[in-house]
Amino acid sequence: MISEKLQSIIRRELDLDEFDFHEETTAPQVPGWDSLNHVRILTAVEQAYGARFRSLEAVRLKNVGELQRLIDKKLAS
Repeated sequence: MISEKLQSIIRRELDLDEFDFHEETTAPQVPGWDSLNHVRILTAVEQAYGARFRSLEAVRLKNVGELQRLIDKKLAS
């Protein structure tokens, strides 16, 4: 399940009023989510959650569900 906090961060960074994110949602499915905005989103997520992602972790993300699981893993450790 994608948290409302994560959805809110992504919407804010992409200037989206509404968008319903699912586990399988990929960047190309979201309006405005390009490579530059991907970096902005990850930076905003790191700041909001107080977590740091390694470059390899960020590159391996395939969908929003994987990003949520990475956040959860970082917060648990």
